Amino acid sequence: MDWKVGYARWKEFQGLDREMRGLLKEMEMDENRLEEAFYKNLEFGTGGMRGVIGPGTNRMNIYTVRKASAGLAGYILEHGEKAQERGAVIAYDSRHKSYEFAMESAKTLATYGIRTYVFEGLRPTPELSFAVRYLKAFAGIVITASHNPPEYNGYKVYGPDGAQLGLEAADRVIEKVSALSDELLIQVKDEAELKKKGLIQMIGEEIDRSYIEHVASISEQPQLALETDVKIVFTPLHGTGNIPVRRGLETLGYMNVTVVAEQELPDPDFSTVQSPNPEEKAAFEWAIRYGKAADADILIATDPDADRLGLAIKDTAGEYVLLTGNQTGAILLNYLLSQKKEKGELPRNGRVFKTIVTSELGRQIAESYGVSCEDVLTGFKFIGEKMEAYHQSGEYTFLFGYEESYGYLIADFARDKDAIQAAILAVEACAYYQKSGRTLYETLLDIYDRYGYYREGLASMTFTGIEGEKAIQSILSSFREHPRTEIAGRKVAAIEDYLTGKRLDRQTGTETPLRLPASNVLKYIFEDQTWICIRPSGTEPKIKFYFGVVGSSLQNSRDKLEEVQSRFMEKMNQLV
Repeated sequence: MDWKVGYARWKEFQGLDREMRGLLKEMEMDENRLEEAFYKNLEFGTGGMRGVIGPGTNRMNIYTVRKASAGLAGYILEHGEKAQERGAVIAYDSRHKSYEFAMESAKTLATYGIRTYVFEGLRPTPELSFAVRYLKAFAGIVITASHNPPEYNGYKVYGPDGAQLGLEAADRVIEKVSALSDELLIQVKDEAELKKKGLIQMIGEEIDRSYIEHVASISEQPQLALETDVKIVFTPLHGTGNIPVRRGLETLGYMNVTVVAEQELPDPDFSTVQSPNPEEKAAFEWAIRYGKAADADILIATDPDADRLGLAIKDTAGEYVLLTGNQTGAILLNYLLSQKKEKGELPRNGRVFKTIVTSELGRQIAESYGVSCEDVLTGFKFIGEKMEAYHQSGEYTFLFGYEESYGYLIADFARDKDAIQAAILAVEACAYYQKSGRTLYETLLDIYDRYGYYREGLASMTFTGIEGEKAIQSILSSFREHPRTEIAGRKVAAIEDYLTGKRLDRQTGTETPLRLPASNVLKYIFEDQTWICIRPSGTEPKIKFYFGVVGSSLQNSRDKLEEVQSRFMEKMNQLV
């Protein structure tokens, strides 16, 4: 795509939004910025789209949002009048332009005669997932860029099951979006007129109440709040989690909750943090200050759209440590299964889901309770897809789903990761172990002692722009064209290539099918159970490297991970 052609089209368009025209004029002397904004269309992929806000075909703006919504409208209409009448639910977070993009989405769908339900204020992503099924809608949209920097926003699409669109449906929407050549020419009707006709309806409190009731229902020990006094510090990191997390905790009787005042209210600039990402320790700086002042037992952080949860707990020295997603997942899973077993509520066909880059510790825990564990590709949509398939077939009963990137789901009234559910269960687990004289940190050590000293790490390399995309593909091509037999001093036992769908056993030379959808991911498994996985990020200009080891002790696993990760990344830096 010639960026100059796209730029000229926008510059000459007489009806261009005033704000967009002003921003475009600011860029006119900077060819690099113009090229980045126009060298391609903002990609609408299997998870929707995400990008920097601003003018251009490669940016998030009202025109690219209209184009995405028009493509979705085409997909809904081809499913007939019932799908059109069932319509779509739309939610949005606290980011710049989220409300505007939500309304542009609604107006576009409604212009095509599709009923739309729009939340009256910002709401978390998992509540959108819940609302799709509550309202029996045919689709859902959430305007969010999760924990990306403030200049980003995004657009995610959900199906009638409340999960992000599966691959087949997403491909069909992508086809519809790609068929629209000029985003500037997509017209929308007047908002007031569409509301008067009932094609845009505002929603809120009724769904909030039902969602919180469902969240409270996940409690395994509802009386624990009365029997303990868990001291909680919570930060929504300027996002959507503030009200639903607090309401959920209050419903169950957990009243000793201190909210970080500096991060309580929505702020699209996330001004108190460098990144609103609960995976990063820096995001917990304020919570830790509050925690020390209140002598809190548990610190909780949710990301801007409240689908990811981070926890910090006291170690044996009384210092707050941030748990990894794998560690939080292990604690939640162990608590959940132990309670269900104690009450005789573990189904014979129970199943736990995790992604291919999530710790094997989860599998060990699940199988110790007689529960099977299934791997899916990275991305919670694949867990949601499996949930619906097994719900229809009855073959397995969903018990828990999680991924290393701080996403957890306990009950299937939502079909996407849910930080509100996870926060409730984490606090209840804290109360349960506190009652028996154990801290959450001691509980984690107990889990390691019983199942093995698993440790995981993540590293990434960022490559921006046109050349960046080429660099990422070059790295993956290098590993495919020249398969490694040894990495970081360890012999490769097997290579899993999720693009070709084959697992190669290096010792026997035999290939077996992986039976998962094609994805541009490589995983190396070593003789000592160490593994390394390589995949490009689906939402950021990065290539990610995941590492997993098993050690003979906590310290040994830390040392082993550090050695493997540092030696591998040293080679990667040389390669680039």
